[in-house]
Amino acid sequence: ALGSEMAPAGVALQATVLCLLAWAGLATGDRVYVHPFHLLFYPKSTCIQLEKPDLETPKEPTFTPVPIQAKSAPVDEEALRAQLVLVAEKLEAEDRLRAAEVGMMANFMGFRMYKMLSEAWVAAGAAVLSPTALFGTLASFYLGALDPTARQLQSFLGAPGEDQGCTSRLDGHRVLSALQATQGLLVAQGEAGGRAPLLLSTVVGLFTAPGLRLKQSFVQGLATFAPVVLPRSLDLSSDPELAAEKIGRFLQAVTGWTTGRPLSGGRADSTLLFSTSVHFHGKMKGFSLLPGSQEFWVDNSTSVSVPMLSGTGTFQHWADVQNNFSVTRVPLGESSCLLLIQPHCASDLDRVSALVFHHDFLARMKNLSPRAIHLTMPQLELRGSYDLQDLLARAKLPTLLGADANLGRISDGDLRVGEVVNSLLFELKADEEEQPAESAQQPSMSEALEVTLSSPFLFAIYEKDSGALHFLGRVDNPLNVV
Repeated sequence: ALGSEMAPAGVALQATVLCLLAWAGLATGDRVYVHPFHLLFYPKSTCIQLEKPDLETPKEPTFTPVPIQAKSAPVDEEALRAQLVLVAEKLEAEDRLRAAEVGMMANFMGFRMYKMLSEAWVAAGAAVLSPTALFGTLASFYLGALDPTARQLQSFLGAPGEDQGCTSRLDGHRVLSALQATQGLLVAQGEAGGRAPLLLSTVVGLFTAPGLRLKQSFVQGLATFAPVVLPRSLDLSSDPELAAEKIGRFLQAVTGWTTGRPLSGGRADSTLLFSTSVHFHGKMKGFSLLPGSQEFWVDNSTSVSVPMLSGTGTFQHWADVQNNFSVTRVPLGESSCLLLIQPHCASDLDRVSALVFHHDFLARMKNLSPRAIHLTMPQLELRGSYDLQDLLARAKLPTLLGADANLGRISDGDLRVGEVVNSLLFELKADEEEQPAESAQQPSMSEALEVTLSSPFLFAIYEKDSGALHFLGRVDNPLNVV
C-alpha cells in the first residue's frame, strides 16, 4: 500500500528533476543558474498577511548570547541522525519537490564555488566541499537579511525575483526546511537493506561581541538547517587570535571533531563570526580494510603508503573513452551513493574535474550501467575549511556581507560580520559488521572488473531522490588534508 501511495509523488519528483536538468542544460560558462522556483517563494496568502499594516506589532524578542565559557552539552550525533530520519519519513509530495529544487540550486552553487576553490587546492593533497552546507550558510544569512541585501542574496542563491513583488521572493524558512529534507533523505536511506547508518551532523556557532543582541526568531529559524545552534559571546576586538583559539577549543569540546582550519578571528571591528561545522561518516557495506598499508601514487615518481578498502559487488560503471576517465557508483543506501571519478592518466585530474563537476554532471551519470567490479580505494578521512567571505570576493561580491549589509533580521545592534567559515570532517570507512548472506551473493573475483584507485581521483556523495550533491572532493594524496 505504501509503495502505491508513494508512486505518484515519485513520478512527479522525477518529472521535476528532469525539468530542472533541462533548464540546467541552458546554462553556459559561469552564468548563475536561474529558474523560477515558485514552491520556495512566499504564497499569495502569506504575502497578504505580510503586507497588512499593523501599527501594534510588538518589538521582536532579542537575547544576549551567554559567554563562551558557559557549559554546553556534547553533540549527540545519533540523536541528530534520528531527527533527520524522522524528517524524511514525514515528507509529503510537495516537500520532496521543494527538496529537489533546493538540491539543484545547491548543486549549481557548489559547482561554481568548487571551480573557484580548485586553484587553491592544487597543493592541498586532498580537499572536500559541501554544496549543501555552503548553500545553507548563505540561506541562513538570507533569512536574516532585509533589502537590498536580501535581494542580492536571493540572486546569488540562484533564484532572482521576477519582479519586486512578495510572491517573487524566497521564503527563507521554506528554503531551509527543504534543505533539511535533502539531509534527511540522505541519512534515512543509510538503514535500507541492512546498511550501516550514515551520519550527517551540522552545528552552527554564532560568536558575538559582548552586548550584541540577536533576534530569537532568526536563531530559532536556523534549527531546520542546523539542529545544533550555539550562540556565544566573547571579546572579538582586543585580541582576534586569542578569540579564535577560544572558539576553536569550544567547538572541539562540544562536537569532538577535528575539522579544517578554525576561525582566525576576523577583523578587529567584527561583532559577529559565523561558523558552520559539518561531520559526515559513511560506511561501505561489503568492504573491508586491507591488512597493512598500500601504495598510492601521488604522481609518476612519488608514492605514499595509505590504508585501503576493498570490496566486490555489482556497481554502476561507465568508461568515457573519449575523455579518458571512468565513473563507478557505489551504493551507500537505497537512494544515496558514492560516485568515484578516476582519470585514466593521473595528470588529467584538473581537466577531468573541470569536465565533470559542471552543470550537466547528473545527465552524464545516466551513462552508467551495472558491472561486476572488484574495487580498491583509500580509506578517507578528509578535513576542509574555507571562509565564505573569500569566496564572495572571488565571485566579485566582496561587500555582500560587508559593513553595509542590511542584516536587520539578525540583530538591531551594530552588526559587522567578520569571518563566515565552513569546516568539514568527511570520513568514509569499511562496514566492520560481518554479513555472510550478502557476501555470498557477490560476483566472483574472476569475473569482476578490477578498479583500483591508487592515483589521484575525484568523488561525490549524491542523493538521487532530491538530486542533491552533498559533497564534492578530490584526492591527490590521502595523507595530506587541509
